[in-house]
Amino acid sequence: MTAVPAPRIEPGKTRHARITGGILIGLAILTAVVFAPDGTGIATFRLSRPTDALVLPNLVVPAVPFIYAAAAVLAFLGARQFLRGGTRWTSLSMGIGLAVAVAAFLVWATTGKAFSLTGMLQATMVRAVPIALGGLAGVLSERVAVVNIAIEGMLLAGAFTGALVGSLLGGMGGLAAAVAIGGLFGFILAALVVTYRMDQIIAGVVINLLVLGLTSYVSSQVFQEYRYLNNAPVFRAVKVPLLGDIPILGPMFFQQNIFVYGALIMVGVATYYLFHTRMGLRARAVGEHPRAADTLGINVYRTRYINVTLAGMVAGFGGAWFTLGSVGRFDEGMTGGRGYIGLAAMIFGRWHPVGALAAALVFGFADSLQQKLALLQTPIPSEFLAMAPYVATIIVVAGLVGRARPPAADGKPYVKE
Repeated sequence: MTAVPAPRIEPGKTRHARITGGILIGLAILTAVVFAPDGTGIATFRLSRPTDALVLPNLVVPAVPFIYAAAAVLAFLGARQFLRGGTRWTSLSMGIGLAVAVAAFLVWATTGKAFSLTGMLQATMVRAVPIALGGLAGVLSERVAVVNIAIEGMLLAGAFTGALVGSLLGGMGGLAAAVAIGGLFGFILAALVVTYRMDQIIAGVVINLLVLGLTSYVSSQVFQEYRYLNNAPVFRAVKVPLLGDIPILGPMFFQQNIFVYGALIMVGVATYYLFHTRMGLRARAVGEHPRAADTLGINVYRTRYINVTLAGMVAGFGGAWFTLGSVGRFDEGMTGGRGYIGLAAMIFGRWHPVGALAAALVFGFADSLQQKLALLQTPIPSEFLAMAPYVATIIVVAGLVGRARPPAADGKPYVKE
C-alpha cells in the first residue's frame, strides 16, 4: 500500500490564517474585558413598528451571558485558525467572527435601552444603495478590464445634475438627466483609456477632480444666489402590497423609494447579462483575454465602450440618490467617498453584481450603525462612530475577509495588431 501524502499548505495561506486567528482572539479578549463589565441588565430590540400589519414581540437579550458567549465563540474560532492554519475556512471564520463581535457590541450599546432593529435594517438598505450602484458600475467596467476610479466623480455628477435639472423639470427629469450625465462621463473615460490609451488610474482621477471642481464652483457661486435651482423634489417611499407586510424584511426591501428598487433590479439584470447572455460572455472574455477574444471576431474596443458607458449610467443613477432620493438639494462633496467604498464593495464581492450588493449592505450597516448608536448616547465619541464605514472599507481592502482575483487583463490597455 502506498501512503497518500498530506496536502501541502502554502506558507502564505498559513500566515494569513494565523493573522486571522490572532485578530479573532484579540476581539474575544476585547469583548470579554471591555463589554462584559458594563453589560448588566438586558438589551431590548424592537422587531416591529406599531404601524406594521404583523407585530412581532420584542427580542430581549440578557447582556452578560450573551457577551461572554460571543467572546467564547470568537476565542474558539481564533484558536482554531491559529492552531490549524491555512484552512479553506479562514474567510468564513473571519466573517462569522466579525458578525459575532458586532452583535456583542450592539447588545452592550443597547443594554438598559430599546433599539429598533427593523428601522436600522431599513436604513441599512437605503444607505447601501449608492455603494451598491457604485460597486455595480465597477463590476461592469472591470469585467471588460477597465479600472474605473472615476466612480466617485460620476456619483457626484449625478447628484449635482439630479438636483439642478430636478429643480427645473421635476424628479423624473432630474433622474433622467443624472443617468445621461453619468453615461457621458463613462463615455469620456472609455475614450481616454480605450482609444487614447491613457493610464486608467490617472484618467479616473482627472474626471474626479474635474467634477469636484465644477460642482463646487457652481454650488458656491450659482446656487447661493439662485436657490430655486437647488430645490429638487424627493422621491417618496412606495410600499409593495403584501411583500411590504412581511416582518423585518418587508420594511427593509419593500417599503423603499425608486432608488432601492432600481438598485435591486439593476443587480439582477447585470447578473443575467454577464453570466447568462452571449454579450456578457463576450464582455468577460474581453476582460480575461482580449487578444483571444479579438481573434474570435469580438470587437474589443466597442465592448469596452459599451460597458464603461453603461457603468457611468449606473453610477449617475446612484448619484441621483443623494439629492432626489435623500435631501432634495446639492452640497459640495456630498458623496463623501462612496464611490471609493463602492470599489471596495466590488472587490469584496469578487467582481460579481450580487457580491457587490452583499458587500454594500455590510458598508450600509456600518454607516447606519454610527447614526443609531449616536441616538443611544453611547460613551464612544461621535467622531469615532463616523469612522465606521471607512474602517470597514480598510478591513475589506486589507484582505482580512478573503482575497479575490480580478479579471486577468484588468487595467491593461489593448492594442490591436
